[in-house]
Amino acid sequence: MAKRPIFVPDINGNQLFTEIDIDFYWHAGFAASQKQKSIKSLHEKALEQGFGTLLEVSSKSSELLGQRLSAFSLEIDTKEYQKISVECAFQGSKVFEGNRQYSEIYTKSSLDAKRFHKLNSSGKLIRFKFEDEEWDLEPKSAFYDWLYIKALYPHKDYLKKLYKYQGFTDIEFNPNKSINCQARTCAIIVSLLKRNLYDEAMSSKKRFIEIIYKRQFKQGELF
Repeated sequence: MAKRPIFVPDINGNQLFTEIDIDFYWHAGFAASQKQKSIKSLHEKALEQGFGTLLEVSSKSSELLGQRLSAFSLEIDTKEYQKISVECAFQGSKVFEGNRQYSEIYTKSSLDAKRFHKLNSSGKLIRFKFEDEEWDLEPKSAFYDWLYIKALYPHKDYLKKLYKYQGFTDIEFNPNKSINCQARTCAIIVSLLKRNLYDEAMSSKKRFIEIIYKRQFKQGELF
């Protein structure tokens, strides 16, 4: 057995998503078929709790939309490198003590970016820097969420399709080992859309942090 969260958009409360842990049977193994069996098991157990329309957001998803919304596939426009994956943008924007940043990651594949050897041997992570903007490590997932939401912003067709889902999962995400989660970000996006806060949140870095992490809104109204 294993436990993984599902992320449900919250359009009425004082935060943008609800995280619900689900116990399910884990199918061991690294093959995509094993991952998909685990996803099926997770979704079946979630259905028993009333969550019947879930989207797995990862490269292992059985739905094309979920695959395309994986950070390995979703691309963001950059000034110098044209389109790169969200994964490459995130890993390449890490700045370590001594002001070390490995911009060569921006030109790699998503898998190579994630596995880039120097990321685990460069000491303490101190901030993120993407193009001309720097991001602190707090709020914890702010930079990742911003990258992902900015990348998805032009894809109105994807945004419309997200509306039909009750929640989102990412079978690779283990909250005991990781901070960032593309499924959680999708839940945030749906809440922003349904509260009519998407454009306002993306209007500036300051408003992004205020709306999503400082919760300066109430039932769709900004403070």
